[in-house]
Amino acid sequence: MLTASCCYTDRRRGQLAALSIAAVVIIVGVPLWWRTTETYRAWLPVNQINELANLQLQLSADVEVVFARGTVTPEQQKKVPTQVVISLCLFCSSPLEADLSLHTLSESPCGSLVVYVIPESSTLLPEDVDVYIGQRRTALLRIGAQMRVGRTLEQLLAHLEPRIKQVLQVMSFSHTDITAALSDRVRLSPGNKESIADSMRAFKSSPGYEITFSLLNPDPKSHRVHWDIEGAVQTYIQPLLTKLAPLANFSIDSQTLYYAMLGVNPRYDSSRSAYTLNSDSLAHVINPVEARLGSNAASSNPVLNFLLYVPDAHHSPLHIHDHKKQEVLSNAFHSPRWGGIMVYNVNGFYGPEAVFPVDININMAKVMGVFLAQLRLLLGVQSSAPPPGFLVAPCSSTGLADWELDRLMWSRTVENVATATTTITSLAQLLDQIGNIVINDNIAQQVSSAVTSLQLAVAELEAGNLGFALQYSKEAILASERAFFDPSLLHLLYFPDDQKFAIYIPLFLPMCVPILLSLLKIVSEARQKRRERQAKKD
Repeated sequence: MLTASCCYTDRRRGQLAALSIAAVVIIVGVPLWWRTTETYRAWLPVNQINELANLQLQLSADVEVVFARGTVTPEQQKKVPTQVVISLCLFCSSPLEADLSLHTLSESPCGSLVVYVIPESSTLLPEDVDVYIGQRRTALLRIGAQMRVGRTLEQLLAHLEPRIKQVLQVMSFSHTDITAALSDRVRLSPGNKESIADSMRAFKSSPGYEITFSLLNPDPKSHRVHWDIEGAVQTYIQPLLTKLAPLANFSIDSQTLYYAMLGVNPRYDSSRSAYTLNSDSLAHVINPVEARLGSNAASSNPVLNFLLYVPDAHHSPLHIHDHKKQEVLSNAFHSPRWGGIMVYNVNGFYGPEAVFPVDININMAKVMGVFLAQLRLLLGVQSSAPPPGFLVAPCSSTGLADWELDRLMWSRTVENVATATTTITSLAQLLDQIGNIVINDNIAQQVSSAVTSLQLAVAELEAGNLGFALQYSKEAILASERAFFDPSLLHLLYFPDDQKFAIYIPLFLPMCVPILLSLLKIVSEARQKRRERQAKKD
């Protein structure tokens, strides 16, 4: 009897020990393991990101219409809420002088326009010109005398509306500009070939750009070439870059490469006694030369390359021909999203009896005029033909009009908003699909900052505050890219479930099997006792 009691006590103690261990594992061990091995995922504004995926931009620009004396009747003038210009334009001898005077009178903020309506009798504009677009944010619009007689102010404004819309499309933004800025995200119609070409030519928006000027001298034994690149950059390029400072940061460097040959052999044209490069062979020129240009490995900004090639004495003169076999006047060409190359012939600087090497001084005004035009194209400054009856003022010394800067800022802001929105929504989808990726507080902060900046940029665009909208869009794209390319996101990106089983099974299987067997034995004994009790009752 004592032996049976001892066996029962030992068995009971074993059952209690097994239950205690199981309880500790389930109540303490499993939650502790789950807590210490779970993937930390900070909170993200998912609802606001989903709203950005269906974002619809509304752009608005402030347009002020100012009537000069003689353009409205006394009855109409009483209803005009704005000021009337007092014969200011009548004392100017040219529209350029009038543009400067009006700019001095009142400077328009970034993104806005002022249209000055002048009478038909004014001699400021030529007879065949109805609209003059100046270098600032002002335009002169001629109105016919018959359009203001017997008309109300509302009818007069309705008559001017089509012309003002044309002015807005030229000086501010148009559907083509916005479509080109969204070319990577919007399916363009086949009819927009010009906008497609413009969008593919210009560099995409970036916080900074690297500009490299290279002098290629393939024959230093014959030509000792000198170029004042530092002075030329300060005179011709730096004013433009200073004006473009709100868009991006620019850094400039230069180099001279000796024995740098073109990738193709020019053909000799006996009829012109010159060597030629056809348009078909221009595509093969860049790759061999690019291998020697080098790159700034410390920067991830796009690089704009501008090459000045001085042909060797045995292949001079060298001329570039277009697809129509016509000689290109600038003797230069540009490659979309890469840069430009200019061929500078120097055979006319010396005669056949010259002693080599010959000292050659480059005409930097001629060279920089070509590079400046190429730089405008590569940065997205459009030079489309104005509508009939429009006269556009030539570029100022900075190489960029104020309204051209505004037009570029509109497209860059829209492009930044679209790029940041795509980056943030793609990141949110990736994090939602792959639950193993750690989302630390830094990434959550960058995502929240990008979403907030995007919302502010969209609000400023709708309000017409172009300067603030551009700044917020730049902050949004920087924050979104920092979050998307954060190294911590890649640690568990490719961590399949079978690796989890391979890690945890050797740890938990030896411990769980005895516990499970003990629990099964306890359950079996409990069922057996229940059956025995039931049998005794029966």
